[in-house]
Amino acid sequence: MGFVWNFPLFTIVLSLFSGVLCTILPGKTAKKYTMIYEGILVILVGCVFIYTLRTGASFTYPMGEFPAPWGNEIRGGLLEALLALAFLCVMLCSVSAGERFVLVDMDNSKVNLFYSLVNLMTAAIMALIWTNDLFTGYVFLEILTLTSCGIQVVREIGRTTLAAMRYMLLNLMGSGLFLLGVVLLYDMTGHLLMVNMHQAVDQIAADPSHLGALSLAIGILTIGLGIKSGLFPFHFWMPDTYGRATPTAAALLSSLVSKAYIFLLIKIYYRVVGMEVISLLPIGRILLVLGMCGVVFGSVSAIRADNINRMVAFSSAAQIGYIFMGIGIGGTAGYTAAIFHILAHAVTKSQLFLSTPRLSEVSGNSLLFRKLQGAAFRSRNAGRFFAIGALSMIGIPVFAGFSSKILFGVAAYDSHSPLKFILVLLVLAVSSLLNALYFIRTLIRIYTAPSEAKAVEYLSLAEKYRENDRSLTYVAPSLALSAANVFLGLFSWVVVELIQRGLTMFA
Repeated sequence: MGFVWNFPLFTIVLSLFSGVLCTILPGKTAKKYTMIYEGILVILVGCVFIYTLRTGASFTYPMGEFPAPWGNEIRGGLLEALLALAFLCVMLCSVSAGERFVLVDMDNSKVNLFYSLVNLMTAAIMALIWTNDLFTGYVFLEILTLTSCGIQVVREIGRTTLAAMRYMLLNLMGSGLFLLGVVLLYDMTGHLLMVNMHQAVDQIAADPSHLGALSLAIGILTIGLGIKSGLFPFHFWMPDTYGRATPTAAALLSSLVSKAYIFLLIKIYYRVVGMEVISLLPIGRILLVLGMCGVVFGSVSAIRADNINRMVAFSSAAQIGYIFMGIGIGGTAGYTAAIFHILAHAVTKSQLFLSTPRLSEVSGNSLLFRKLQGAAFRSRNAGRFFAIGALSMIGIPVFAGFSSKILFGVAAYDSHSPLKFILVLLVLAVSSLLNALYFIRTLIRIYTAPSEAKAVEYLSLAEKYRENDRSLTYVAPSLALSAANVFLGLFSWVVVELIQRGLTMFA
């Protein structure tokens, strides 16, 4: 066993330790420590990525040396390393770019608690990516739920508390359904390790009379993770949850937390149930329909939003719909498109949520569209970075969103189903048009010069926040996210090849 095999476990244990440590550190020290240790995690996971890329093999790390079905395992493969590396980079950029608003939005005595929760959230996300058993998955799924609520409540305003309570109730419902699905699968298979469960599921599925019970267990588990990730029609919590949280929290919740739940679902489909069995169940068709509905209804809701944060939040509901649509299409091409969009949306949505508060603060701290006129002239870097994210969401060539939509179209064609192909193309066309409507409308608003009276009124705000707009802690992470966006757009074939190699190792 190579020493690098320990690194996935290190990312979880170090994050748990850091979460505890930050509770006793001063706020500013906790912030600096968090950024340093996140950088260390990037290095550790980068080593795992290089190792799996060079060897072309995955590895498992048993914890405690307990035999199945009680053992807990961590699995390191190319796909897990790619997702973990991307998530950690986005997290590091989000923590850095949004650090000023953490100090602005909450009491100084709560700052260290915020970073403590961020570190515990990192541990949970890493565990969901690396885990090779459903028990560990459930435990850290609950930790991720609690920390997600915590980084909202710590802001201590009425709206965030209400949003966190709604988020908590829905996520507890999702957790309960997920646990029920795990219990049913355990009852049928007698195992919790994914490989052992997969072998047992193959034997169960060989008898067609057992497909009903298997479909029920997988369906309940899917509904649970669908609720937690914001699948239509369970997306209505997103506007308040994302729109009211501090920018770092909004970026993390939208870009990473929902995607961690979806990646766990993909792992279960591949490594527990198996693609052959999934193709026999109606789950794929249901997810395809719900994903398409999410794309359309999320976009329509974004058009109707009256402030920029709610618009970006409803856009997240549409993007979650894209991911589930890819899972519903099925096949290697469908899952490749879904995972690619997880990456594309992570870098894009983080950038949008980190830009909107800077446009707001130079507009009298208002998120209303009518107040944002000319905001991009008062906060030039925020305007540029928001524009990059918006163009990606629309699907303009060169950016990640365009590559995602091409991959969904190709996946639908490869499905050899004319109806599926036509429906997917229709949804892609409608959603692109709707995305263009609300994002271009916003770009026109922020790049339209205000009236002379308003320009004079906002002049002092532009001068006051000029240095913040140019600060290295904001510009450098935003440039990194922009570069990642363009890389995914121009060199999507590189990432697609890595994803497909990872899926081959996954099975």
